[in-house]
Amino acid sequence: MAGRLEGKRALVTAAAQGIGRATALAFAAEGANVLATDVAEGKVADLAEAFVATRRLDVRDGVAIAALADELGPVDILFNCAGFVHHGTILDVMPDDWDFSFDLNVKSMYSMIRAFLPKMLERFHSVGTGASIINMASTVSSVKGAPNRCVYGATKAAVIGLTKAVAADFITQGIRCNAICPGTIATPSLDERIAMQGVLVPGGTEAARGAFVERQPLGRLGTPEEVAALAVYLASDESAFTTGAIHIIDGGFTL
Repeated sequence: MAGRLEGKRALVTAAAQGIGRATALAFAAEGANVLATDVAEGKVADLAEAFVATRRLDVRDGVAIAALADELGPVDILFNCAGFVHHGTILDVMPDDWDFSFDLNVKSMYSMIRAFLPKMLERFHSVGTGASIINMASTVSSVKGAPNRCVYGATKAAVIGLTKAVAADFITQGIRCNAICPGTIATPSLDERIAMQGVLVPGGTEAARGAFVERQPLGRLGTPEEVAALAVYLASDESAFTTGAIHIIDGGFTL
């Protein structure tokens, strides 16, 4: 099926690589007009070849977010994908680590939604057109604990809470808000974490990668494209009866 997002305007954060990039491409392939943003502007520039507009955006910069919202007007789809994975227990999380993780993983979504939601609501009340907000959470959250993911799990639990709050507050005003909770996905970010852990464990990067694969009962890592397919569904009118939900795509990690 093609054209599932025909005529819709979509904004994607953290679109330089991994899930964000795959989702920007998937949205465009389904007919959406996509603005792909990232703090690393040069890494999204080549998305123009797929008819995706690009822009530098630091999701920790509230002024820049507000300016972009004023410039763009209402969007139909807001995909908050930016995030960071901290490695460590509560004894390893320094106050600066805690603040940075919450700033990037949670406050950025607060800032994006707060900036773009008013015009979504104005449009709904004037013409009846709703919008879909999709937040990137994780199975490591309120869904499940994992070793050495203290602040990461706390931030993603907060994302789930934020998602449900937005869904409940605006359910009668055309706004749907859902969260995606992936398991372990093969992304450049994961490769970087594997390389870092490979220095510390016997067997090096091969052993570190194997440990990530072994915790997936399906016996493999997920792909960004698989998560992007779920995002397309949540962005489309096919999911019009779905809001405030967490959508687990984890290869059986939470079984």
